[in-house]
Amino acid sequence: MAKIQIKDLVKSYDGEYKAVNKVNLEIGDNDFCVLLGPSGCGKTTLLRMIAGLETITDGDIYIDGVHMNNVLPKDRDIAMVFQSYALYPHMTVYKNMAFGLKMKKVPLDEIDRRIQDAAKYLDLEEYRDRKPRNLSGGQQQRVALGRALVKKPKVFLMDEPLSNLDAKLRNQTRETIVRIHENAGATTIYVTHDQVEAMSMGTKIVVMNKGVVQQIGSPEEIFEYPDNMFVAGFIGSPSINFIEGTYSKGAVTFGDTKFKVLKDQEKAMDAYEGKNIIMGIRPEFFEDMADIPQKEEDLNLISMRINFVERLGSESIINGCVNDQKVTAKIRHTHRYAIDDQIDICVKAKKVLFFDKETRQAIGREIR
Repeated sequence: MAKIQIKDLVKSYDGEYKAVNKVNLEIGDNDFCVLLGPSGCGKTTLLRMIAGLETITDGDIYIDGVHMNNVLPKDRDIAMVFQSYALYPHMTVYKNMAFGLKMKKVPLDEIDRRIQDAAKYLDLEEYRDRKPRNLSGGQQQRVALGRALVKKPKVFLMDEPLSNLDAKLRNQTRETIVRIHENAGATTIYVTHDQVEAMSMGTKIVVMNKGVVQQIGSPEEIFEYPDNMFVAGFIGSPSINFIEGTYSKGAVTFGDTKFKVLKDQEKAMDAYEGKNIIMGIRPEFFEDMADIPQKEEDLNLISMRINFVERLGSESIINGCVNDQKVTAKIRHTHRYAIDDQIDICVKAKKVLFFDKETRQAIGREIR
């Protein structure tokens, strides 16, 4: 286990473009920390800086209190799993897993024991004498995981290790990686652009955009209490709805709809009296009025014209318009809907997020 501290970390190219910009991050012992963001956000660069594979322009990295800026990758007690597997094609599974240990001059009987344990754990026993070209993508990825596991590192670093696998194998390998993390007790840093991977695997998520950390929190915090519109929009599928309206006297008005906020939300909204703000409503928080036995106090009714319906069996994803603003709702499939139908949907005020139109930051985080 290891504690990792990152202080004011910067990576710039040509003295101008900053791939990583003033990142501050603390990762605790046995954390499963996911670096999440779109392509080009700086997450892989940050991971490579922690690994020692990328030079640091400014700032500091500490592992268990030891300053790592000038420590060689081989001396950092880390193991890295790459997107491309990076197996030696001329070596068998056994030799691929043994190579790093031999370089460290681990005794041969200890190497054999570790590989036997890892092969059994990863269901690779019958493949130990095969070469990578005779393995499926999922098997190759398990070999890459095994090669990292046998090193017994303080820190696992994983750079989008599942992106080359199909959906079924991704699900299976996600479970394997989480089990490895829990059983090995090593701190894990995992890079992905896939929010499902992040939400299902991480204990801590770091959302990045354009080299800057947007928010750090648990999966629940990131989903329910995003700090800004970027985080709110990046997390969730289907994506959150952003609806612009004008706030006045306890309600947000957009078109013919007046959306009442809760009493304890009004104080945070006082500074926006008469101003345009952005409401954020996740599709799954909508309900069909026909499914509500009786109206609850904080329920707001919204009228929606349907443009398209995706029927998914037990639920439907409805794409439509509310006063000319596009809205997506995910509703239990208890009714039949058709294009151009006008339906009434509702949402509880406590489920709605509010954002400053100019700064794009969340309003009223302290009351959530």
